[in-house]
Amino acid sequence: MRGNEVAPDFAPAAVDVENLKDGGFILRSPLPLEPYAPNICSYLIEWAENAPQRTFLAERTASGEWRHLTYSEALLSTRSLAQALLAHGVTVDRPLMILSGNSIESGLLQLAAMFVGIPVSPVSPAYSLMSRDFGKLKFVYDLVRPGLVFAADGDTFGGALAALDLDGVALVVKHTSPAATAAIPIEKLFTTEPTPAIDAAFSRVGPDTVAKVLFTSGSTGMPKGVINTQRMMCSNQQALAQIWPFITRRPPVLVDWLPWNHTFGGNHNFNLILRHGGTLYIDAGKPAPGMFETTIKNLRAIAPTAYFNVPRGFQMLAPYLEQDTAFRDHFFSNLDTIFYAAAALPQDLWERFEKLSMAALGQKIAMTSAWGLTESAPLATGVHFPIARAGVIGLPVPGTELKLLPNAGKLEMRLRGPNITPGYFKHDDLTEEAFDEDGFYITGDAAKFADPNDASKGILFDGRVAEDFKLLTGSWVNTGMVRVGAVSACTELIQDAVVTGHDRDHIGLLIIPNLAGVANVAGEGPDTPLPELLCHEKVQQKLCADLASYNAANPASSTRVARVLFLLEPLDTDAGEITDKGYVNQRAVLEQRHELVLQLYSENRDIILIDD
Repeated sequence: MRGNEVAPDFAPAAVDVENLKDGGFILRSPLPLEPYAPNICSYLIEWAENAPQRTFLAERTASGEWRHLTYSEALLSTRSLAQALLAHGVTVDRPLMILSGNSIESGLLQLAAMFVGIPVSPVSPAYSLMSRDFGKLKFVYDLVRPGLVFAADGDTFGGALAALDLDGVALVVKHTSPAATAAIPIEKLFTTEPTPAIDAAFSRVGPDTVAKVLFTSGSTGMPKGVINTQRMMCSNQQALAQIWPFITRRPPVLVDWLPWNHTFGGNHNFNLILRHGGTLYIDAGKPAPGMFETTIKNLRAIAPTAYFNVPRGFQMLAPYLEQDTAFRDHFFSNLDTIFYAAAALPQDLWERFEKLSMAALGQKIAMTSAWGLTESAPLATGVHFPIARAGVIGLPVPGTELKLLPNAGKLEMRLRGPNITPGYFKHDDLTEEAFDEDGFYITGDAAKFADPNDASKGILFDGRVAEDFKLLTGSWVNTGMVRVGAVSACTELIQDAVVTGHDRDHIGLLIIPNLAGVANVAGEGPDTPLPELLCHEKVQQKLCADLASYNAANPASSTRVARVLFLLEPLDTDAGEITDKGYVNQRAVLEQRHELVLQLYSENRDIILIDD
């Protein structure tokens, strides 16, 4: 127990509020954003000079031992890799693309590219490893047109590599294989001798230099490439340091699985370590069946100073801490804060972690969160004051202006500041649509005040103005695509459907039945009572079979349907459940039938569970 140690020091909970004529607001931090580095690699040089033997990155080897990379080693390797990238024709117009996940090699390659002003595009490994047609991978590859591609293992990524036209593109791997015979071993790149060209290129890297192209995973259609500049990343870390002064008091230590192709892991967490000379233990686990045991092993070995995860990760971690007091005490022994993001944390889970911290420390741990997007690098609002419940996303961070604009009965959030993207990669049309007349980025997310009479109490996330939502894992669900896919798979039984699952583990459907089709499948007459038809064995068997077929073609958690419930009452036009054009208003149905949504995620006997 840490006895009487106080909670970490935060910036004051304060906000300036500008009232707008249309009933909206602009919120700003009263703290001015202080000066920040011109590029993120400046911090690598700083810590290589000031703490050369401190571990920067660590990962487990195949034998299970930790492999450590110091700041001094990281700078030397970064310079060699940067020279190798230039030698292989990687340029601003032919960037670096990374297909595989977090590793020391991929981290160094990203730094090497940014060191000499070359954009890097880390791509979701799922595009290569969980796709049959590699459609998204080919789309982003053709858009980026990289000069060099890195994949950790030639065999594992063999199918994806075969789907790409690699003519004239350098392929680098960590593990060579017959599937990648022309690949260059990355060890060869590490032996490249740096030249003065490296330092000349580094001197030209400034705040407006494009650092990354990160692809969003939550929008309709194909992914969008979000331009991330050095200004965005560096100003973001400066803002974080100002609202969390405690993070500057000692080098942070993270045990982190969050993928670097996403802004949470790749910008917020990776850059936090680099900014403050900390140590990042790369966690090869994740909150998924069969993989979380790796995370537990790593957390048993390393006590972090801050722990970042999505709600699903905390949900899986809690039982281990509750059942093992030694592990619990170890986990909390150096911890300053628990931070969740990407989806809302259930209040009961929040309270379980408060109880665990009380048992371990004699006080409640600081529970924090934030809100942002790939387009904001990502921090836009942050919690820097004690909060008693989940759902609070804090206040605007220094330098960021948050406009709250009335829209569809909610307050839509829009952003302006040095952390906001200049636009979408090679998509001027999307860029133009993304900003309003005042230069604010249109997020589509909504918020409301935690206390309408006191803005300094922070704001609450209030869902999407549109219909898409996130599961408890943080994965975006494209409501329209799931609805169309599921209805198409069950046209004889389903007239339409409302997609559920916001802050839940699984997707569900509230089904509007096709009355004629249901009667036909049941072999009953049209006068048979609807409840009797819907409970008919043949109807339920066919529904389960049809949805199982849909799930087989759409196995991801963001597309798979796990449970359904038939609606017995017709949709109410007067309540807005059907639009003027005859479409089902998803949001209105969910609001009007909130009790049915709760029932859908209960053990009610009317619920139909869909097996694989």
